[in-house]
Amino acid sequence: MPESVVITKAVYLASAVRTDQYPEERRPEVAFIGRSNVGKSSLINSLTRTRQLARVSSKPGKTQTINFYELLLRIDGGETRYPVHLVDLPGYGYAKTSRDKRKVWAKFIEEYFIRSAHLRFVCLLLDIRHTPMPSDQRMFSWLVAHDIPVLVIATKVDKIGRNARRAQIAEIRRALGVPELTVLPYAAPKHEGRSDLLDVMKEYLVE
Repeated sequence: MPESVVITKAVYLASAVRTDQYPEERRPEVAFIGRSNVGKSSLINSLTRTRQLARVSSKPGKTQTINFYELLLRIDGGETRYPVHLVDLPGYGYAKTSRDKRKVWAKFIEEYFIRSAHLRFVCLLLDIRHTPMPSDQRMFSWLVAHDIPVLVIATKVDKIGRNARRAQIAEIRRALGVPELTVLPYAAPKHEGRSDLLDVMKEYLVE
């Protein structure tokens, strides 16, 4: 069965730490954020099916700027290509990054969230193998408090068994305080969860 959403183009646009460095032509945006080493770059490369679009590194804290990518979406086999922006945000919670640098990151991430009129929703990535940490809980609560739609994605689900997966998703819901929270499981190496994420992007980004 053909996918309802096909990404026909995925290219890097710009890196920014200030609003005047954002791309001049703005599109509907989906932003990705999570703790350092949560598998964000691997997920972005899996989603776009573009190797090394986002740089994958074994060293946490690699992403230090807001990185903008432009995607073209084809919907339900139609001819129209819908341009959208994927926004890759620096990981939080990396202890070996200096306190001053973490403050700078927090400032320009918050500025982006508050000032971007084009942001449609945020993907908050959590490693399914671990209980959400206080920094994860704070990020989730902050997004909810600012009325920013948030999709929680449990990454690295290929690392654990099916029973453990169900138990960990329940633990994520408990830790975030939302028993009925939708949590999207994702395994980047197998592209598991990709179609579900594309469907959410279609709902929020295509007007």
